[in-house]
Amino acid sequence: MAKTYSKPTSILFTLVTIFFFSTYVIADEAPVFSKNLPPSSLGLKQQKLSHLHFYFHDIVSGPKPTAIRVAQAATTNTSLTGFGAMAVIDDPLTLLPENTSKVVGQAQGIYTLASQSEAALLMVMNFAFTEGEYNGSTLSVLGRNTVFSTVREMPIVGGSGVFRFARGYAQAKTYTFDTKSGDAVVEYNVYVLHH
Repeated sequence: MAKTYSKPTSILFTLVTIFFFSTYVIADEAPVFSKNLPPSSLGLKQQKLSHLHFYFHDIVSGPKPTAIRVAQAATTNTSLTGFGAMAVIDDPLTLLPENTSKVVGQAQGIYTLASQSEAALLMVMNFAFTEGEYNGSTLSVLGRNTVFSTVREMPIVGGSGVFRFARGYAQAKTYTFDTKSGDAVVEYNVYVLHH
């Protein structure tokens, strides 16, 4: 003979069963923090290597500078290296070294004199391109720039637009430096892997 349960026990059993199955269903649909995706799900194609060449105009003098000191330490003016000085930049990037050359983008960000023993900058900037197939795309640079070295290498740590998932490096070489004004033109060769 089958055992029958009292009405309260039957209701309790039903509620526990509903709770168990609803928890299982909800847990199955819970948000996920991360998951692996195939690159094609974002429209990514095979990587390619691009070489960009341009000139960076860092103008600190005159009525319309493109690099402006915004902060400094109390000891910056007595430091042999300018340690602690920080500048915000919106430097034009041109096709040729002359400041009248075609502008292909802007270098926007900050640099800080970050060494007490040599003239070395911490560069945190985006190359924001305004011409050709890279118009509207950016490359992000984060690295050390020892300004009196012949060639300096800084990492490309990312990008946007055409340069999503970019990585690579930028080589900087001073083209001209005016010791009186502090203005400089720097030649950049950028090598970047991107999709």
